[in-house]
Amino acid sequence: MDLQDPPTTPPTDAPLAPARPRAGGKFRPQTPRVPRRALHGVLLLDKPLGLSSNDALQKVKRIYRAEKAGHTGTLDPLATGLLPICFGAATKFAQASLDADKAYTATLRLGQTTVGGDREGAVLQERPVHVTPEGIAQACAQFTGEQDQLPPMHSALKKDGKALYEYARAGIEVERPTRRVTIHTIDVLGWDDQAMQLTLAIRCTKGTYIRTLAESIGEALGCGAHLAALRRTASGGLSVDHVVTLEQLTAMSETERDAQLLSPDQLVRDWPEVRLPTDEAARFLQGLRRRIRWPDSPAVRVYGPEPAAFLGSAHITAGELIADRLLSPTEVQGLLDTSESTT
Repeated sequence: MDLQDPPTTPPTDAPLAPARPRAGGKFRPQTPRVPRRALHGVLLLDKPLGLSSNDALQKVKRIYRAEKAGHTGTLDPLATGLLPICFGAATKFAQASLDADKAYTATLRLGQTTVGGDREGAVLQERPVHVTPEGIAQACAQFTGEQDQLPPMHSALKKDGKALYEYARAGIEVERPTRRVTIHTIDVLGWDDQAMQLTLAIRCTKGTYIRTLAESIGEALGCGAHLAALRRTASGGLSVDHVVTLEQLTAMSETERDAQLLSPDQLVRDWPEVRLPTDEAARFLQGLRRRIRWPDSPAVRVYGPEPAAFLGSAHITAGELIADRLLSPTEVQGLLDTSESTT
């Protein structure tokens, strides 16, 4: 089905967009601009199959009429699952989600290698498949732990300002450096010997190419493989268990949609929590260093007194709390207002 933004009725006093000339010198009629809103929070979107991460972001931004939004961690159009969308103040902490470990459910089609390593590419080679549960477990075990991984040519990684997939489409293979990644676990979820499909649960560091991993496992099994399907199930402490789809968002009222937003501190929920009294919180928001009885820590999340106002992130060195990313007083108040309206 085609996804559409929810109908919005601009106020009668909304500013009019400037008239634009049509072909032949005629002008388009002026139309009211839809007012944008200052929102602060995180939406856990279930990115649909076939849509790029940026296209999904733009649809969500229009649905919410948001002034500022961004996503944390690109998913290929052929991948589905967790895509955190950050609004307003939450964009300040998007890097934490980008840097976090990821989890995926991957489906491998054994016996076929393809151009690009996924199901869209033309089949390069077909080989018979003779595998056992023990052999599959051994092959997966070979690829757990820290390792160097060569980025695939069919990827968005850039060289000399151009994405690798642009070179690949032109039939050019360029030299690219390996990257150090860690694959924490690979668990076998299922094997379909009729469809020749192997389903795996993978937990890894950022920047891991699952297509490359699928091809490597296929070679270890002696039959080759390509990635048939991919779903991201977690990013740091955020889980696919609480995602919402574009269709669901479209069907909701504005109040229901706003209730889907998580506080920006959910992006750093795994960091230690520091609470400050009112006077100390005010000084912290001004960027002043504060003495604190805490052990050194590279990253903490900082709150004011109850009600729990999230103030930003910091690190602790030699007994000093040093601000890293701060919310503005307006953003802090906006979060408090949002919290009150949803309770």
